[in-house]
Amino acid sequence: MRGGKRPIPEGAPGHPFTKSRDGLMPRGAKLPRAIKGPRQEETKARTALPRKGRLPPAKLVYEDEEILGYDKPSGLAVIAPDGSRGRCLLDIATEQVKRRNPKGRAAVVHRIDRDTSGIVVFAKSALVKKELMQDWDAIVSERLYVALVEGEMDKDSGVLVSWLKEDDSGRVRVAKTEERGAKRATTRWKLLRSENGRSLVELSLETGRKHQIRVQLASAGHPVVGDPRYGPNRSSADEASRLCLHATAIELCVPGHKERRIESPVPEEFYIELRRAASDRHASSSVSRRAAGSDERKGRASPRGK
Repeated sequence: MRGGKRPIPEGAPGHPFTKSRDGLMPRGAKLPRAIKGPRQEETKARTALPRKGRLPPAKLVYEDEEILGYDKPSGLAVIAPDGSRGRCLLDIATEQVKRRNPKGRAAVVHRIDRDTSGIVVFAKSALVKKELMQDWDAIVSERLYVALVEGEMDKDSGVLVSWLKEDDSGRVRVAKTEERGAKRATTRWKLLRSENGRSLVELSLETGRKHQIRVQLASAGHPVVGDPRYGPNRSSADEASRLCLHATAIELCVPGHKERRIESPVPEEFYIELRRAASDRHASSSVSRRAAGSDERKGRASPRGK
């Protein structure tokens, strides 16, 4: 039409109808609420699951005016490595201190390996740390661990005594007595349970050398189950879910203070690994018996040679 207005395209601004997922609809009208289909429900279910590899929380199991005691999960570092921005147990302890003292900060008095779980103690001030560290070995009257190890122990208890030395790569090894830089390490152990080619042992530290328990047990022929550094080489299918070493208790006797004992139960994963070992041995035995039976049947069915 000459001289008339040009028609407005459908869905364009000024047109009485707008485009929607269902076609054209009056402008300003509300879309009906979408009905959730199977794919949407499936997506929601997936996102509700915890992320793979997510660590369980560290549990505050003891607190008084001077110290904090945490039950640390395996995989969480006590102190973040240099250059790392990852959250560590010291950060968590400091947050707890700041609840009462905004300017306060937790202080490390001892450590356990990142992949070891269990009890870790922090001082709630630099002054308390200094008091504890002046004679830490005398103040700590007991340090107990539980480990699941390879092999069945040949007796109910014993003492591991060796000299340990750390090399430039951070790996610890058993050294000769007179070797320069070597330090004496003593660990008492007691058998708790032994079956299916593995043993659950309780260990009491008399010294606190780096990787002491892991190195001494490996040297004795009973490496800690799941130890990637000092344990035997295994296929990925036979690897444990974690390092099976747990700090179960620590007892502090500070002069002028009451005795303080902080404890944590043995993780359920250790018993799961024991049961898994039994299942694996049973499955292997069944396969061997079936293979032997098959070979025997084949031997009977084959013709005699001429």
